[in-house]
Amino acid sequence: MGWVDAGSAETLAEQVPLGADLDGQPVLVVRCGEAVYAIDDVCTHDGQRLEGAAVESCQIICPRHGARFCLRTGEALTPPAYEPLRTYAVRIEAGRILIEQPD
Repeated sequence: MGWVDAGSAETLAEQVPLGADLDGQPVLVVRCGEAVYAIDDVCTHDGQRLEGAAVESCQIICPRHGARFCLRTGEALTPPAYEPLRTYAVRIEAGRILIEQPD
């Protein structure tokens, strides 16, 4: 397990998903208040990327069918999604976004 540099923290705007790559796996990094979250960039309902998704109240909303997911836990909060998103540990260090690479 290690940490992958996902880019400059300066590019991370409040509630605007930032795309990153975790060894070939697309992920999104989102700042919500003081917290920063990283989740898989794929809706568990239809398998499509979450590009263009809105963020409200620390929830990401799939742009196609409106499924909502909790950024903190990945939990699917509304249909048509029922399976959670995978979440990753993320931290800001020395101005860089670091995502923990799972085993």
